[in-house]
Amino acid sequence: MKQHHPHPFLTSILAAVLLAGLSIYGFHGILSAEATGTLPTVGWASVLILASTAAAWWLLGNLSALKGWPFIGWLVPAVFGISLLLGWEFICRGFGVPRVLLPAPSQIWDAFFRELPTLIGDFRQTFLKAVIAGFVIGNALGLATALIVDRIPFLQRGLLPLGNMVSAVPIIGIAPIMVMWFGFGWESKTAVIVFMIFFPMLVNALAGLNAADNMQRDLMRSYAAGYWATLLKLRLPAALPFLFNALKINSTLALIGAIVAEFFGSPISGMGFRISVEVARMNVDVVWATIAVAALAGSLSYGVLALLERKLTSWHASFRGR
Repeated sequence: MKQHHPHPFLTSILAAVLLAGLSIYGFHGILSAEATGTLPTVGWASVLILASTAAAWWLLGNLSALKGWPFIGWLVPAVFGISLLLGWEFICRGFGVPRVLLPAPSQIWDAFFRELPTLIGDFRQTFLKAVIAGFVIGNALGLATALIVDRIPFLQRGLLPLGNMVSAVPIIGIAPIMVMWFGFGWESKTAVIVFMIFFPMLVNALAGLNAADNMQRDLMRSYAAGYWATLLKLRLPAALPFLFNALKINSTLALIGAIVAEFFGSPISGMGFRISVEVARMNVDVVWATIAVAALAGSLSYGVLALLERKLTSWHASFRGR
């Protein structure tokens, strides 16, 4: 006889209710124990974590089985992220992990709002000044150099090996030099970012300019198109996937470079400065709050570039059928 399995939507609701119930029960037990100045028993905390993990696993499995439902593409990652945060919270508070080792998400959340004016100032100093300026200048220089190298073939043989060597230079070696050259302000961090992202853009741009095949170039020559017409109407559009690949890589490299550079010299604000100072003060919750701001800024930058890429390169094979 044919077996009838429950619909994934119904089991998803049941799993969500189970996970929510376990979460409420867990927080109630933890808060009750903390109110008396004690910790929950190890056995109780272990059973709670295992049961919550099983409920989250069941929920995610059923949500993934819902085909053709709207918003599933973002609902599954959202539920997965919330489940990780719940597990993190239960482990830290259920087992009494010291805040100096690993603060719970609720403690990081409190630190975020407690230090919000400071975090906004750090974000302005690091991201709005150094990262954006370095990202624009570095990518623009890399693309402009690629166009020059494309016109002068011997530069490609001489510059690319040099670029590979320079790309291997560690940031902790170049950051102090840039601070000595450009001072302790955001300008030295911008210089570090330009140094880091110049060659990824150069290499990807050169690969993209050569992406158009010979048949397409012959077609442009049959239309009597010159170098600039071929560049603007064929080669640059064909290079867009490569350019966006470099932009997405550089969006994260730029933020990493600015934060690391601030460890070697900075004014009294900046994400890297805040991390180094608060670690020395043992305020690890503020450190994690700063990391969360940096991760959110980097993720949003990457997401904006990915959406722009999808809009401008929808013709590319990688987006067909999506």
